[in-house]
Amino acid sequence: MMDATMLAGMREATRLTRAGQLDEAVALIQRTLRGARDPQPAHHPRDSAPHMTLEGQCRVVEDEPFSQAACARATQAGASGEGAAEGNPEPAAASDARTPSPTRFGAGLHEEWTARLRERLGSWRGPTAWSDTVPDRSPEVVPEGARFIHGAYTNHAGTRSYKLYIPSGYRGQPVPLVVMLHGCTQDPDDFSAGTRMNELAEEQVFLVAYPAQSPAANQSKCWNWFQAGDQQRDRGEPSIIAGLTRQIVANHSVDARRIYVAGLSAGGAMAVTLGMTYPDLYAAVGVHSGLPHGVAQDLPSAFAAMRSGKGDGTRRCRGGTAGVPAIVFHGDRDTTVHPCNGDEVIAQCAPTHAGREATPADGRTPRVSVERGQVPQGHAYTRTIYHDSEGNPLVEQWLVHGAGHAWSGGSPRGSYTDPKGPDATLEMLRFFDQHPQGERAARVS
Repeated sequence: MMDATMLAGMREATRLTRAGQLDEAVALIQRTLRGARDPQPAHHPRDSAPHMTLEGQCRVVEDEPFSQAACARATQAGASGEGAAEGNPEPAAASDARTPSPTRFGAGLHEEWTARLRERLGSWRGPTAWSDTVPDRSPEVVPEGARFIHGAYTNHAGTRSYKLYIPSGYRGQPVPLVVMLHGCTQDPDDFSAGTRMNELAEEQVFLVAYPAQSPAANQSKCWNWFQAGDQQRDRGEPSIIAGLTRQIVANHSVDARRIYVAGLSAGGAMAVTLGMTYPDLYAAVGVHSGLPHGVAQDLPSAFAAMRSGKGDGTRRCRGGTAGVPAIVFHGDRDTTVHPCNGDEVIAQCAPTHAGREATPADGRTPRVSVERGQVPQGHAYTRTIYHDSEGNPLVEQWLVHGAGHAWSGGSPRGSYTDPKGPDATLEMLRFFDQHPQGERAARVS
């Protein structure tokens, strides 16, 4: 049972959240959980600068591009409970050149704080970076000979529907399979349109599966990456997604060495969890604007991770010193999921490079290479490649400068896309092609 102080704190946090004062609510939650006492619920007048609210405008909160130094400062501040760090300061007046278009965040969090955590997090939506609303979509045109079919899978944890794209070039030969996990408020049609993954599947001939989150499981269709029961093998949503993957493999001719999983935001976080819990099934992982596995177990820790990027360094991607192949995209102006989370995913999947595990047995220091580029008429980016001790690329990190919470290089036909960025879809497929299942195990053995 909660004592009077805890109950009062949670009630005040609920009031602040309903008022759209998310930063203040999170800070109060953290103080309450640490045992700090607020003598009276504070009155927080709204100032003239627009804060991140549940009903309002989204805007840039960093005056300078994200850097690893800023990430380190933010992580240290988060660990000490000092609140906003230099890398993620309190919101200031928005610059005309950097302010995204206004967007609605969705319904307020209106239930009691101690109940319905799943609905609470699910009802919060991140900003759309480049479009005001989800575009009106006409049915996707499927080329002659191709199919975009519906399916469903059920196990002890529940039922999820999915859509499967089968390209016209598929004739029963073994082909790769890419599992795509949408973000909050999205669905398979929206995600396929925005990422253009079906177009690439038609060109390169592979299957694409789009599991659909049920509104009954999360009212805004977020994958429940922050729930402890949805972070383990053979339990919860990971077991459902892995099960429907195996169902597709059983019903079609799939190259078992080339099964991959990728996702955006909540879908990206769930993709990391699947890479950790089912390394025998998924050969590599694509993470866009996501979070590391196990960084949160409830709503307060989820908001804290999204805001500051403070990770849980005790968890690792499986696969021994070889790590888990992963390609990570993140915009350095993401105000929904802090860019530091990309570094935390790298630290999980390439721990030797982060100094969190011993040097490989052969004594050779893994190599890191950095490339910088610019999309014509678009964003600049920094691409960091982490190699294993034999010089083979293991993990890639793409930091897209000036980009927000959106799929880099995506189509405006879908939501949460930024056409000005490097093409995340194309780069993920290129990375996946370089990492068939068993390759890293052969190198370690």
